[in-house]
Amino acid sequence: MFEKAAAQKETRLSIRATEPEKAILAQAARARRTNVSQFVLQASLDAANAILVEQTEFRLPPDQWEAFCQRLDAPPKVILGLRQLFSEPEPF
Repeated sequence: MFEKAAAQKETRLSIRATEPEKAILAQAARARRTNVSQFVLQASLDAANAILVEQTEFRLPPDQWEAFCQRLDAPPKVILGLRQLFSEPEPF
């Protein structure tokens, strides 16, 4: 009994859709052998995760990856203005 209670959803998410949109969602949910709520939730989570991955992960062709790694491994570029700024005492 406790396991079932732990699996219950804690919050409600409501969306509005036209009848044709709802029909498409229902058809797709049936194709995945699930209900509309589960289908919409999973599709939304998949889309959200894809967007978040785009913000944290990127892919490069091998030649561009090599150039990127070389720049990361290169010694830092000295910027005289920044060196002077950070060598000054803090104002506070």
